[in-house]
Amino acid sequence: MVTVRDGKSVALRGNRDHPFTRGALCVKVNRYLEHTKAADRILYPMKRVGPKGSGQFERISWDEALAICAAKLAEIVDEHGGEAIWPYQGTGTLGYIQGETGEAGRRFWNVLGASNHDLNICSRAGRDGLRFTNGTAGGMDPETFALSKLILLWGTNTLTSGHHLWKFVQDARAAGAHVVAIDPIRTRTAEQADEHLPIRPGTDGALALGLLHVVLEEGAEDRDYLENHTLGWDEFKAEILQYPPSRVAELTGLPEADIRALGVRLAHTRPTGIRATMGLQRHRGGGSAMRLIACIPGVTGDWRHPGGGIAYSTSAYVPLTVDPREDLLPGPVRSLTMTRLADELDESVKCLWVYAANPMGSTPDQNRIRQRLLREDLFTVVMEQFPTDTVDYADIVLPATMQTEHADLHSGYGHMYLVWNEPAVEPPGECLSTTETFRRLARAMGLTEPALYDSDLELAEQLLAGAPAVNLDQLRKDGWVRLDVPTPFVPFTEGFPTPSGKLEFVSDLAEAAGHSRVATYVPSRTASEVSTRLTLITPASHTFLNTIFANNPELLRRSKDPTVLVNPRDAASRGLTSGQPARVFNAHGELTAKVEITDKVRPGVAAMAKGRWLKLSPGNANTNALIEEADADMAKGPLYHDNWVEIAPADPADPATVEAVEADMTAGSPEAAHKS
Repeated sequence: MVTVRDGKSVALRGNRDHPFTRGALCVKVNRYLEHTKAADRILYPMKRVGPKGSGQFERISWDEALAICAAKLAEIVDEHGGEAIWPYQGTGTLGYIQGETGEAGRRFWNVLGASNHDLNICSRAGRDGLRFTNGTAGGMDPETFALSKLILLWGTNTLTSGHHLWKFVQDARAAGAHVVAIDPIRTRTAEQADEHLPIRPGTDGALALGLLHVVLEEGAEDRDYLENHTLGWDEFKAEILQYPPSRVAELTGLPEADIRALGVRLAHTRPTGIRATMGLQRHRGGGSAMRLIACIPGVTGDWRHPGGGIAYSTSAYVPLTVDPREDLLPGPVRSLTMTRLADELDESVKCLWVYAANPMGSTPDQNRIRQRLLREDLFTVVMEQFPTDTVDYADIVLPATMQTEHADLHSGYGHMYLVWNEPAVEPPGECLSTTETFRRLARAMGLTEPALYDSDLELAEQLLAGAPAVNLDQLRKDGWVRLDVPTPFVPFTEGFPTPSGKLEFVSDLAEAAGHSRVATYVPSRTASEVSTRLTLITPASHTFLNTIFANNPELLRRSKDPTVLVNPRDAASRGLTSGQPARVFNAHGELTAKVEITDKVRPGVAAMAKGRWLKLSPGNANTNALIEEADADMAKGPLYHDNWVEIAPADPADPATVEAVEADMTAGSPEAAHKS
């Protein structure tokens, strides 16, 4: 909620009446108003005047910017066809009008016949794994964790990436629940849990099978539920029996006793609620891992109970009508994959149009992407709020609005509410919303399709056509509405949205897609071989949201220098000491970071937070310089937690090297980056 005085936003607070947030804001959003007024905010259209990558621009008018863009797009369509345009869209603030579904933008690109943008960067592998088991990625209402007696926080750092859920975890603990964090890092959340299992990255599927093996040993499988509500139990049971705790201990690096103890607790505690989020599935076997974890409530029968089951994403419950308007396409078009930018941004792409995304900071294989963006024959347009690393490679930069300045319709993938965002203040400078930018661009190109000119409220009404119980006027007045589900919500009481109507341990759909018919363990790349190298995992920062807020001076100060966490055993074998600058490197690239020797990471693992801007980091690189452009087992999911790296001290024989690295780490600032 924004307090406005004399047309200016002066205060921001959470809505204390909201059942999920209860008025709490996270450390990032607490500084949002300050961020909207930052000195490095982009306020006017700009045209490149220096070499690509230099970040040198001059201010131009909107008329000139639109004329340049319209002429260039028309020229590309005429000479190369619409597929030579890649509309590279991210999810921004997850708004259905301005960002996530890009309604207005998608219509515009369809009229031009542009390539389809496959937005696969976040949750696809896990979503497909869940769909093969449950028929949907939807599951528990997160609020029902307050009713759980055993909570498994599996590969999720709740206190950093979804802290609102913690209130319900705390409610459950007050009623006697036991909380277990399963994570290679002893995160803030793991430190607050009752128990932490520091699993080897990419072996989560093996642990799921090992826990179920103990459930069978205890004779605690829910036989009635298995008989009446699941498919393929005999085949899946045979799979479970191949993973006794002794074998799973070798695979996961966890003590056999700990696996057995948790298995016994799981066997005899109802309801058990599992919270598993997106980081868990960002490795080669990520989809299969999520598929297996989703099988657990089918064996234990936890779906019978409020507070039982698995929660991954609630997006499947949002009843909005998202129409991509494929009827506007002149014909079939190719798809280009978001996380394959380095491979697919070849000479066939003549225009890259980036909005609600920062690929230079967020996408794998950073160094190859940089080389692609330097192409002189590539016309690059970036719609942005701040001078990100991607902006530096643009030919035209268009100033974008922020949350307090435009209308939007939001849901969340971690709660059960639909939210309306009413603009609180006028945009500063000449910033325009995404929808208004595309309306003006369509007009500049002389396009006549009426749907390109729908207002934001018209777009909202169209989206709400799938939610007849929601009145837009009332939603705008109240600000939020709970989705049309009971309280408490127990999903799948009427069956599962699978072909059989049951939870499927075996799936014909999975087999048709080239996967195992029975849910099975697929290890990550780094878990499938023995190596003296380190597995790099790149968790979310506590102060940044991907690369958003990473230029905020106070949040940048709190995040401290780029740091790599290394276990004492691994540090000793490499001659590393805490606080020293070191090279983190592999075949794809390298970066410089300070070493933190800590038992917060298990042996064999190196951890670095994602999200830093390159220009505010030593060596002009962040963790994505080390991430290979490769796919998970399902849905082309990216592999952010499945890469080998090595770490070595900065050259101790050259004091100037160490001195320069130290200076680089402490001198970076948003103001310096803006001047560049």
